[in-house]
Amino acid sequence: MGAGNEGDGGGSSKRRGCTCTKDDFLPEESFKSLGNYVNALKQTPARLVDRVLTRSNVEAEMEVKSRSENEMKKTLSWWDLMWFGMGAVIGAGIFVLTGKEARNHAGPAVVLSYVVSGVSALLSVFCYTEFAVEIPVAGGSFAYLRVELGDFVAFIAAGNILLEYMIGGAAVARTWTSYFATLCNHDPEDFRIHAQGLTADYNRLDPIAVGIIIIICIIAVLSTKGSSRLNYIASIVHLIVIAFIIVAGLIKADTKNYRDFTHFGARGIFKASAVLFFAYVGFDAVSTMAEETKNPGRDIPIGLVGSMIITTAIYCILAVTLCLMQPYYEINVDAPFSVAFVKVGWGWAQYIVAAGALKGMTSVLLVGAVGQARYLTHIARTHMMPPWFAKVDPKTGTPVNATIVMLAATAIIAFFTKLSVLSNLLSISTLFIFMLVALALLVRRYYVTGETSPQNRNKLVVFLLLIVGSSIASAAYWGLSETGWIGYCVTVPIWMFSTIGLWFFVPQARKPKLWGVPLVPWLPSASIALNIFLLGSIDYKSFVRFGVWTLLLLVYYFFFGLHASYDTAKSHEATATQTYRKIEEGSATKPGNDANPAPPTTV
Repeated sequence: MGAGNEGDGGGSSKRRGCTCTKDDFLPEESFKSLGNYVNALKQTPARLVDRVLTRSNVEAEMEVKSRSENEMKKTLSWWDLMWFGMGAVIGAGIFVLTGKEARNHAGPAVVLSYVVSGVSALLSVFCYTEFAVEIPVAGGSFAYLRVELGDFVAFIAAGNILLEYMIGGAAVARTWTSYFATLCNHDPEDFRIHAQGLTADYNRLDPIAVGIIIIICIIAVLSTKGSSRLNYIASIVHLIVIAFIIVAGLIKADTKNYRDFTHFGARGIFKASAVLFFAYVGFDAVSTMAEETKNPGRDIPIGLVGSMIITTAIYCILAVTLCLMQPYYEINVDAPFSVAFVKVGWGWAQYIVAAGALKGMTSVLLVGAVGQARYLTHIARTHMMPPWFAKVDPKTGTPVNATIVMLAATAIIAFFTKLSVLSNLLSISTLFIFMLVALALLVRRYYVTGETSPQNRNKLVVFLLLIVGSSIASAAYWGLSETGWIGYCVTVPIWMFSTIGLWFFVPQARKPKLWGVPLVPWLPSASIALNIFLLGSIDYKSFVRFGVWTLLLLVYYFFFGLHASYDTAKSHEATATQTYRKIEEGSATKPGNDANPAPPTTV
């Protein structure tokens, strides 16, 4: 017996030490041979239609966890999620972008910009919370969209989710270097290497950013609970520093600085809101931890909603404090709080501010590392990405492969790319995903395959198209018209009456089992409208980059992801059908032990 175990252990160790093979990345039938791949490419149109029209279900999303070989450990409570939520959000955005937007776009009214962004984020939090409670898996919004809007939409969103995390992590890492330089009485460029042969946006190489990402990677790989404990410590220190900034800053406040409150008008406030949404990016990472939460029905609502309310309040108070300390037109755009204390004669306080900023950004990097790896893990479970990324280490209970690869990509981006380039692309993908999640929630509440009548389904489609279309029209009118208002007299009533029509004429087909978004359809509809409206304030170049990235995603999907996920889905459906047939014939080996979910449904 002992020899047998030893042999097994040796074989296991040998397999772990082996190099990866093709089957670790492309094990599906379509990639077994060149002939199979050519035949798969010929079937691309039919397979695309199948994936567009086929929706997953909750049981299937829960079942794909088995493809990770080992389960993630359930170690997190609402207290953990609350601190993860604040740790994920309170970081680079408040310490960098507040000064920039107050000086250039909003003035003292930057506090209103934070309110608008916070309301938009809170509406999205409600939608995420219901999904996370009902579908407690690591896939986050990818899993939610796959269940309600189908594989194709989920994949496009997934690609932008991963881009969001890589860009956000790289931006925070480079900002970490800047504040570290301040703490050491150096200019940030002193710690960067100037590469003469590269273009201006990519020639300031940042080895410190890479170093901090490597440290974060090691922590995230070792233990989720350990990451949570470190996040506690960093977040507590960070909140103490924030309290110091608020109290000390208000002592030096001058109400005269608030006289010209709305210098840039409403347009400046909303333009700043679109940029400041960066400061709220990260809370969705908490929803990916539902698989590791002890009691999702209780812990996730408290953790997500509670952390967002606290975060929004902190942001608004900090924004008020900064604009009371000095006139908005004198605010430093690179290190606004540190320089503000120097201006009022408290130069020693800049070091406390820098230390607090470093603690906050460390928390953001850590929670982002945990969240992005779990997104990639669940995407790989469906084989839209290679299944090698889905493996969970049996010792640590963490997705090691996904964590290392995602943070390696983040480190490469952080090493080369300037912060201004990174921040321009971040908000657009985030707002796009949040809009899709709100849309998916309405679909979930009002449409159930086999139960919703064709008439109600058609009414739902019409009302959703009107809600999205009127929101796009409002955003486009805002972006194109500097002073006009007539267009809103058309678009806003269309949105309102469409929401009323959905509420009055279409009965809800599903009620949440544990926790649900209140005031449906109004809150999800408002989330759609506000997220799309903020998109109208983002610059043209960001939309170009967004389009290029989406095009690259489509190329990968049509040549690889589509065929891999199609083969996997059809194989699973065949297995499930065969199991049901055996049960009906009375030949199942263990009645009641069928772990196969119902096959996915076609719209």
